[in-house]
Amino acid sequence: MTHSPPPGRPRARIPGPQQPPPPYPRIRANLWRHGLAGGLVVWALTACLAYATRSTAPLPALILLGGFLVPVVFVLWAYERHARDLGVSPILGCFLTGAALGLPGSAPLESYLPHPSLGALFTVALAGEAAKLGALVFALRRQPGLRGMRAGLVLGACVGLGFAAPESIGYAVTAVSAAGHDLRTLLETELPRGVLTPFGHGLWTAIAGGALLSLRRLDGRFRFAPPVAAAWMGVGLLHTLWDSTHGVALRLTARLTGTGLGSRLFAPASPARPEAAQQHLSALFSAAGLVLVTLAGLGWLRSLTRRKPPWRNTP
Repeated sequence: MTHSPPPGRPRARIPGPQQPPPPYPRIRANLWRHGLAGGLVVWALTACLAYATRSTAPLPALILLGGFLVPVVFVLWAYERHARDLGVSPILGCFLTGAALGLPGSAPLESYLPHPSLGALFTVALAGEAAKLGALVFALRRQPGLRGMRAGLVLGACVGLGFAAPESIGYAVTAVSAAGHDLRTLLETELPRGVLTPFGHGLWTAIAGGALLSLRRLDGRFRFAPPVAAAWMGVGLLHTLWDSTHGVALRLTARLTGTGLGSRLFAPASPARPEAAQQHLSALFSAAGLVLVTLAGLGWLRSLTRRKPPWRNTP
């Protein structure tokens, strides 16, 4: 049974008040925690499957997941904590640009140097940091409104993390190929690099990006002023010290144990084989060197965040 509308002039239906949409996409709280936990579970299950079946089929998935898990999770954390107002597009664009840049550099370039001296490592490090700064400029060339220390730190870290993901994959593939598809060698390569990824390329490019975007002009042009050059050379020095920790650890081990062979003691073709105590001592020195370089970079980053009050006004 239908009812006829009441007589009289029809009245328009006035919608109730609506909340304005947020200026940035809504992301559930602690999404990065769930992504990290889920990724670790999938990675562990894949590793167990590869170990149980003794098959090489799960290795590509294990390598890809191990290379991209920590960078992606760290980008999610940075967006949730400090970059909601910057937008998803620049975050994703910087990460993908860094990843595209890291594809040709996925093989460790310093391993192909004929004479890996500190000068050669410093030259390679400066070239890599300059390339990542160029990637940041390319990704933000059409977004003149993105400037300031906070934007530079976050977006620079995204470029560095994107660069680090394929590089970690390159290290893992090289290690697996050299060891005859040994799962233990793959895990020993992926686990330390996964933990240290945010404190390497991500940290260095964040510092250089903060210096670059803090001096960006209002019209969007980038200024390569002396502070930017100083930051570029500083992160290049951190990069060099990071890459040289292994060689320094080998020489310290040889000097303390009295062998006098230096890095030749640990070479695959060397007739003298290192003892277990020498290997453990070398690993200890290498880890200590990485910790010192990381603390230096974190101290520099901390000084930049304290110097700029707008950093504390993040959403």
